[in-house]
Amino acid sequence: MEWDSSSSDLSGDDEEGFLLHDGGPLPFPVDGLLQPAPCGFVVTDALEPDQPIIYVNSVFEMVTGYRAEEVLGRNCRFLQCRGPYAKRKHPLEDSTVVSEIRRCLNNGIEFQGELLNFKKDGTPLMNRLRMTSIYGDDDEVTHIIGIQFFTEVDIDMGPLPGSTIKGTVKTSNVFCFGLLSSCITSSKNSDCSTHELCGILQLTDEVLSLKILSRLTPRDIASVGSVCTRFYEVTKNEDLWRMVCQNAWGSETTRVLETVPGAKRLGWGRLAQELTTLAAAAWRKLTVGGAVEPSRCNFSACAVGNRVVLFGGEGVNMQPMNDTFVLDLNSSKPEWQHIKVGSPPPGRWGHTLSCVNGSNLVVFGGCGLEGLLNDVFLLDLDAKHLIWREISGLAPPLPRSWHSSCTLDGTKLIVSGGCADSGVLLSDTFLLDLSMEKPIWREISVSWTPPSRLGHTLSVYGGRKILMFGGLAKSGPLRFRSSDVFTMDLSEDEPSWRSVTGSGMPGAVNPGGIAPPPRLDHVAVSLPGGRILVFGGSVAGLHSASQLYILDPTEEKPTWRILNVPGRPPRFAWGHSTCVVGGTRAIVLGGQTGEEWMLSDVKELSLASYVI
Repeated sequence: MEWDSSSSDLSGDDEEGFLLHDGGPLPFPVDGLLQPAPCGFVVTDALEPDQPIIYVNSVFEMVTGYRAEEVLGRNCRFLQCRGPYAKRKHPLEDSTVVSEIRRCLNNGIEFQGELLNFKKDGTPLMNRLRMTSIYGDDDEVTHIIGIQFFTEVDIDMGPLPGSTIKGTVKTSNVFCFGLLSSCITSSKNSDCSTHELCGILQLTDEVLSLKILSRLTPRDIASVGSVCTRFYEVTKNEDLWRMVCQNAWGSETTRVLETVPGAKRLGWGRLAQELTTLAAAAWRKLTVGGAVEPSRCNFSACAVGNRVVLFGGEGVNMQPMNDTFVLDLNSSKPEWQHIKVGSPPPGRWGHTLSCVNGSNLVVFGGCGLEGLLNDVFLLDLDAKHLIWREISGLAPPLPRSWHSSCTLDGTKLIVSGGCADSGVLLSDTFLLDLSMEKPIWREISVSWTPPSRLGHTLSVYGGRKILMFGGLAKSGPLRFRSSDVFTMDLSEDEPSWRSVTGSGMPGAVNPGGIAPPPRLDHVAVSLPGGRILVFGGSVAGLHSASQLYILDPTEEKPTWRILNVPGRPPRFAWGHSTCVVGGTRAIVLGGQTGEEWMLSDVKELSLASYVI
């Protein structure tokens, strides 16, 4: 499927062969069309034998339990069979309805009705189905669109082996707009063949884009664009694609992407394609001038706009450092610059460096000359006079190093785990709201915490959700490298850790795919749309290969996937510090050879083609 990002006016010329609204009252309830409804959306190829499925949306996957890859290429009738291994339709299926569906398909007319379907686990569903034929230029049916409103039904059939049937009637708690529920209807009789348009195609392009299409995901917009010429032209509009990206990724991510050089030239449609499919991802060496001197390890770096900032680290003879370097990637010839800053924090290593409020750097914790630290310092990188300012937050966490941190809502610092005095591992989670005049540390109280650990990563996804991965975790008296994944939704009144996958943890499951080997000191990158990219780290005491792993925690059953990209990855796959610039470039600094630290080795994982 081709994604086209060319611009077109929302009020473009009328397409030949479409009846457009002439300004009078619409012959259908617009308010009803725009109401949210849990709808499955299926497209089949009417030109192929047995009309195979070529697309299903995420609602279909979530409600039925079948993944897209399990159903593509099959006829929709498998939903009439109870369970994935049944070969015949269930005896309770209404043969009259099935015959009517077949008649409508043969005659190219619309079908509306209800029939019994089944989830993958055997749970019965009532499918309120609407099927519409799509015609090509030669008046031949090319595709069939099915809109499915599912509800579970209370029918005692007994469980399938290994499955449990729910006994209550409920509407699926998934959200989708009935995009095409009032789409093309066609009527034919023995004397003539006419196309009578109703529903969504009588809306203006502006209403169609602003009120309906903008609420879909980039993947669904690309599919809608293949339905007919009108939709193809509408979905080429750049303003529509920007709204789709903003709704799918959030306004902050969209704002950052707009500042990246070349983004306007690439276009939102192309950008959405590349960041969704990662088809343009590639490693490349970033040539930079200047140097970070003296050499160091265990520093921390973060991105401020299109600038990479490095602070502190461990120098020769374990000397803690407190200097600041900036690498401006907007420059045609970027080079490291040592910036002079007033009132620098005490030197440290094993700390975290984060960005809040657009241009403010925040340093927390680490190990200094006097031992472990729990202080907080803030620096506005855009201020006329650069001065580090200590934030005296009340009730601070225990002093620590090798912890993990992330920022929430652009104003809040989240700190998790790490190593305290005498090598004690921690499992606590704290929040500091830096938008307050007098910030106060608040421990996030939970009934259960993941095993205490250090060297793990903490990532934000879905707005206010955090994901913890890996690290060196405590297991009884021992410590082991971990590949466990835990999540927490901080928008809940009483947040709690949930185990996505773990070694015998409460609620643990085994996600599909090949999980990364257990590791610590790795890199985790949050991608637009909520996916987490993991690579590098210390695996079983060796230098691991820089294999990229990707996980989407928003999936019903999160699945690890290996991402193979061209280019040469970093030579040394652990001891990095990494930050994401502009939402499309993961900058990887440093690395460990086993004998020395290679700070001069700067690599870039480009996620979009325009930065190559």
